[in-house]
Amino acid sequence: MSIEFHRLKVAEVRPETDESVSITFDIPEDLTGTFVHVPGQHLVIRRELGGEDLRRSYSICSAPGEGVRIGVKRIPDGAFSTWATTELAPGEILEVMAPIGEFTVDCRADQARNLVMVAAGSGITPVLSMATAVLRDEPGSEVTLLYGNRNSRSIMFHEELEALKNRYPERFRMIHILSREAHQVPLFEGRIDGEKLRRLAEALIDVGAVDRWYLCGPLEMVEDLTGTLVDLGVPAERVDSELFFDQRIERVPAPSVDQGDLVEMRVTIDGRTSVVLVDPAGPPVLDYARSVRAEVPFACKGGMCATCKAVVVEGEVTMAKNYALTDEELAAGMILTCQSHPVGDGPLIVSYDVHGGIGR
Repeated sequence: MSIEFHRLKVAEVRPETDESVSITFDIPEDLTGTFVHVPGQHLVIRRELGGEDLRRSYSICSAPGEGVRIGVKRIPDGAFSTWATTELAPGEILEVMAPIGEFTVDCRADQARNLVMVAAGSGITPVLSMATAVLRDEPGSEVTLLYGNRNSRSIMFHEELEALKNRYPERFRMIHILSREAHQVPLFEGRIDGEKLRRLAEALIDVGAVDRWYLCGPLEMVEDLTGTLVDLGVPAERVDSELFFDQRIERVPAPSVDQGDLVEMRVTIDGRTSVVLVDPAGPPVLDYARSVRAEVPFACKGGMCATCKAVVVEGEVTMAKNYALTDEELAAGMILTCQSHPVGDGPLIVSYDVHGGIGR
């Protein structure tokens, strides 16, 4: 995967709810190959606002072959999401990286599967792409969608989901769970959690007949549902998940080298190495790397998107969180630089030039 940003023109900004929009990009002919995506992948967007270099990761909601469109939901005090949902207009230029991500579905016409997809809030964005692709490209497959929201007004892509239901009435089942809106069937009220899933399994879903589960939403929901599925006898390899955080770090803290024992870090990107002193008790190594190399990739800064991953060539780090790297990647020395702090006296040598080289 290339870490290069490409300048793309916004073709359309479409309101989806009172607090969310979908954004369609105009892909130039010479970049069509670069922006071919697999259902479930996301884009890293960069935009300078108020003198800040803001980068955010947003999932692609369109199915392959149907253009490149993302969904953006406004979050409290979110600098980019507020601007995108209130001011962004067609014709604006955004810097965008090529599609990345492993929360994907591999569609093949010869497959006949029973899939259950669970989403909460803006977690529907990659799931919409996945469900659309499966139903379109696998005539023998069935999809059940459990979608949680506050109320009917907050349902993103409501019309598209209804159109999908009308197009594939025999193969697509959609169950809305609303936490702040009454329903004549109590089972469809509340939040999607482990207990709700158990009750749905008893009444509507034959867990043993499901070939694969896809979960996308907040950490608490994903962990609760994953544990419940294990209790219900679902093998771990049949469950895929991606985390959506409601809050994201909006500001990159300035590196601090005023305290503690400093460690020399050498950062290589695009074949060129830069050196910076790192305070192990200070910000993560990503911030130090960015202080000397502005092109260092990052997005969520929450340990979930893997945009900032690199390999440790020499030295050791400790990671505060890891929701993105596989066991294979960890064994190969991959780290999430947004979550890493050096251990020991160093030097710490980190390379971004193998970024995306294992399993991505």
